[in-house]
Amino acid sequence: MFDRQKKGERAVLVLPHARGEGDAARRAEEFAELVRSAGAEVLASVAARVEDPNPRYYIGTGKAEEVAEAVRATEADVVLVDHLLTPVQERNLEKLLAVRVVDRAGLILDIFAQRARSHEGKLEVELAQLKHLATRLVRGWTHLERQRGGAIGLRGPGETQLETDRRLLGERVKMLTRRLERVQVQRTQQRRARLRNTVPRVALVGYTNAGKSTLFNALTEGDVFAANLLFATLDPTVRKIEDLSCGPAVLADTVGFIRELPHDLVAAFRATLAEARDADLLLHVSDAADEERERLHRVVDGVLEEIGAGDVPQLHVMNKIDVLREGEAGARPGTEPRIVRDGEGRPTQVWLSARTGEGLELLRQALGERLGGERVQTELQLPLSAGRLHARLRAAGAIAGESVDEHGWRLQIDAPRSVIAPLGGGHPQDAALLRDVLGSPDAP
Repeated sequence: MFDRQKKGERAVLVLPHARGEGDAARRAEEFAELVRSAGAEVLASVAARVEDPNPRYYIGTGKAEEVAEAVRATEADVVLVDHLLTPVQERNLEKLLAVRVVDRAGLILDIFAQRARSHEGKLEVELAQLKHLATRLVRGWTHLERQRGGAIGLRGPGETQLETDRRLLGERVKMLTRRLERVQVQRTQQRRARLRNTVPRVALVGYTNAGKSTLFNALTEGDVFAANLLFATLDPTVRKIEDLSCGPAVLADTVGFIRELPHDLVAAFRATLAEARDADLLLHVSDAADEERERLHRVVDGVLEEIGAGDVPQLHVMNKIDVLREGEAGARPGTEPRIVRDGEGRPTQVWLSARTGEGLELLRQALGERLGGERVQTELQLPLSAGRLHARLRAAGAIAGESVDEHGWRLQIDAPRSVIAPLGGGHPQDAALLRDVLGSPDAP
């Protein structure tokens, strides 16, 4: 055993990579940025090619010794590994290096713990940390083997300190889960209220540090913290956007995505991610100046699939065109603010700079077109026999007004197409009534 340092700001990085991995340099740069975002100082880096992971250290024995030499030479107090380690691998590395070892998941969790500001965000971070810690509890007590047992009236197997830690941790996880469930009920009620008010919902998503919070502030005149840091924003923030051709809309800023985001964190941050899952439209923000933006698009799309938001319509925002132009003698083709449309004339991309404001009006125009096209505003006559469909429309918040007479209900429908379309599923009569509303013979 060794005494863990309470500090942890002087770091040696371990950068595993596979043979022929094309983005190894980008991964190393991103991990170093993660470390700096956590407030640590990078003293040295050790690259390690890993073809067949060592079950003991993940990296090879020779590389582990090289890392140990780097730790001694730099007097570092923490080693950060750009990969997910098993509890056994993490423990073995700590024994060999005699300093604290943190893998990629642990580092991201630490950053989240620093950034969370709301009560809900702090609960979510603590829950994710405890779930991560539960697999890494080891006996750290040498002064006693058992807390009780061995005395008259207390004979028996007793309870080791490790068992006590696990029991207390499990109780804390249950308590946090209950508290989060209550907070999430409130969030759900707020989202339902927005839907009942027939206000379209838009969520900002994208790879971390793509400029989502800067764009959020520019569109809403808000004051969300925005900085050139990974995971600068964690807590979900919702504001209204005015001056759209389709009327007002609600915009939600969400946490940035990153490759290999810890699953416990994805599960814990349900409230933030629910803003994306329940949105009518996603603004997928990308750094236009990033040469690997197509690969990062796939990372974001993968996380959206994981949280159940893969089918939500997207409008791509290519941000930072001002950075794309830097160093150029003049504005080259492809760097000007513009809207890109598909074959049907529907906006699919907007190129802009959230920092300078170039192209923001084009984004407002595109949002008005997309939200207007995605929203159904019409009148629907329902017979009294269609009580089931009437109840579904009311529960979905799709009814803006109604009257009733001997012929049935006369409803004023105002809701996103994505909300109305599934309501007739499984009932041919209901589906037939909705076809005219949706304006398509193929509506469900």
